[in-house]
Amino acid sequence: MLVIPGQPGKDLCDGIDRRELLRIGGSALMGVSLAGLLQADQARAKQSSGPFGRAKSIIMLYLQGGPSHIDLWDPKENVPENVKSPFKNISTKLPGVAFTELLPRLAQVVDKVTLIRSMSYTPKGLFNHTAAIYQMMTGYTADKVSPSGQLEPPSPKDFPNYGCHIIRLKPPTVPMLPYVMMPRPLQESNVVNKGGTAGFLGRAYDPYYLFPPGDDLDMNKMDKIKVDDLALRPEVSKFRMQRRARLRELVNANLRDLEKAVAKYDLDEYYEKALSLVISGRARNALDLSKEPDKVRDWYGRNTFGQCCLLARRLIEAGTRVVQVNWPKVANSDRHSWDVHTGLTQRMRDLSAPMLDAGLSALIADLDQRGLLDETLVVAVGEFGRSPKRGVSTSGNSNSNDGRDHWPYCYTALIAGGGIKRGFVYGRSDKTASSPLENPVHPNELLATIYYALGLNPQTIVYNHLKQPREMVKGEPVHALFA
Repeated sequence: MLVIPGQPGKDLCDGIDRRELLRIGGSALMGVSLAGLLQADQARAKQSSGPFGRAKSIIMLYLQGGPSHIDLWDPKENVPENVKSPFKNISTKLPGVAFTELLPRLAQVVDKVTLIRSMSYTPKGLFNHTAAIYQMMTGYTADKVSPSGQLEPPSPKDFPNYGCHIIRLKPPTVPMLPYVMMPRPLQESNVVNKGGTAGFLGRAYDPYYLFPPGDDLDMNKMDKIKVDDLALRPEVSKFRMQRRARLRELVNANLRDLEKAVAKYDLDEYYEKALSLVISGRARNALDLSKEPDKVRDWYGRNTFGQCCLLARRLIEAGTRVVQVNWPKVANSDRHSWDVHTGLTQRMRDLSAPMLDAGLSALIADLDQRGLLDETLVVAVGEFGRSPKRGVSTSGNSNSNDGRDHWPYCYTALIAGGGIKRGFVYGRSDKTASSPLENPVHPNELLATIYYALGLNPQTIVYNHLKQPREMVKGEPVHALFA
């Protein structure tokens, strides 16, 4: 079932602090429920006149778990055996730029993207996933980290996820879900969705959480999306809903005092947008992967990540502003997780890398062929990379000789579209990919670049739960990334 988080109870007259979960289904109150969600579409602050602003939307492929840059897209030669990747190097479409054999398809579309091979930061506290994810998603470090490295659960006091800022200042121009996050929440151990909420902006700006049933090993879970959840019940026709809307107008016409009291909330506007979303069927159609030809679905890969990449393209086409695809395996785990403390060779070769290679390469090529890449920013990044030396501990974790530990000091991000240069490598790592030799890029600078590409000033002031002014992010855009 698709679930939309409702408004917190503090907004209600009874003062009860509660959270309602508003299910999309065909009911007489459907439009009113969706209206609550669509309040996120109204910009409540003046939009900054971003200095660039070529991108209209963004697809974030968040590789939670921390992929090994040395074993994917920044391999090294002539290095000690415990540093060298077990995978062979291959050439790419960019002269002098090598990948490992794990990414043959991405090697053929790298001429359409920019590689940032100098992502780098010094961690606050332990090198744990949750703190790093929170920083990457919000641009801020967490206030409280436990001795184990874990953070507190998500809180209304948290800094907002980057996408929540974007949809607040740049809501969609059509009746469409503003921000969709799928197929699972951000997670390390029992800390779920830290950095994945609107935090102090309020739940109206939360993403639409598209988490179909099925665990992380269910590669067909995206086929379980119930598109009927966004449909009218058979007995409630489009015309009947429209008649109900007119009846509502008649009732409101006789409640002028009430209208005056709620005028500042623009409820009529939200209601109309919600009604349009239901009646138009735009979101329902976008979520229906069965409308895609089999050859296209095969191209992206018949697995959770590949089908999420395809669905991201469909959502962007339909007018969604922000789509975030979280890697479909919890951090701090096994199997196709990028957290390869053990079993790196088999897990990356047979499980994680083939999914990344197919899904990401197809998304880039497909957007480009459809003329959408120029206005769609695509970012693929993890919370950190992996240690240059195999079998050593950098975070207190144990690692086998066929495993790498956490490494925030140097790793790689891929960014494309939205005015970003094509066929470009920014920054350079040293001979063991341990640290940047030139042009280090902090995660905050990457976030600032994202805001900049979408026409937003990264230093735009927002007010936290204590009404204190805070920048969206403390960082400057990397102007050299833009064409």
